[in-house]
Amino acid sequence: MTRPRRTVFSVLGLSGLMMLTGCFGPPSPSPTNTSATASASATAGSASPSATATPTTTATTTSPSGTSAAPTTTPAAPPSSAPASPPPTQESTPTGLPEQTAPLTIYYLAVGDNGVSGPKIGCGDSLVATTTAPVTFTDQVGPSINTLLANKNRDIGMSGLINVLYQSSLTYLGGELDGSTITIWLSGQFMLGGVCDIPRAKAQLEYTAMSASGATSAQVFVNGRPIDEVLSLK
Repeated sequence: MTRPRRTVFSVLGLSGLMMLTGCFGPPSPSPTNTSATASASATAGSASPSATATPTTTATTTSPSGTSAAPTTTPAAPPSSAPASPPPTQESTPTGLPEQTAPLTIYYLAVGDNGVSGPKIGCGDSLVATTTAPVTFTDQVGPSINTLLANKNRDIGMSGLINVLYQSSLTYLGGELDGSTITIWLSGQFMLGGVCDIPRAKAQLEYTAMSASGATSAQVFVNGRPIDEVLSLK
């Protein structure tokens, strides 16, 4: 029986067919699925922080800047709702005088000093200047005279000075400076201890007024009358 003869071309063709079959076998898993999964995971990972970003937005809405605006509206009351009343002394204060703080100069007496410690007045006495603690004022005359009249002590501490006005009930009404002369008006009554107290009382008032105003002379009126007339023994 004769075998069929296989030619060289038949062998080559069979080999080629087997090679082609190996090249076109079942497809290998595509890497694109794995990369897509990783991409999806990355997308999910990136989406997770965006979800946690929500409290940040909430924190922004509750920022202290929202609460700090509240106090600014509280003091915004109109000025006319609570008008400030002027100081009681403003009405009786002469205009044009600046406010200042300084000690007041008050005059008392060194009896029998014969002019050694100050101007000689009365029955051989001296008029002596004393100073108070600093006082705030605009018109110095009023505070100085009021301080003198308010002192109801005869002896001025341990200084040896005396105050002959301590028993008198006098009230300061006002004062006026005209050139180098200061004029003051008082009301009330004198209560003195004798003849020598008349020039003493007058000197205490006049020198205290002159020191406060810077004047070189003084006139004193009591109940509308000159002090010399009021204190006259006639």
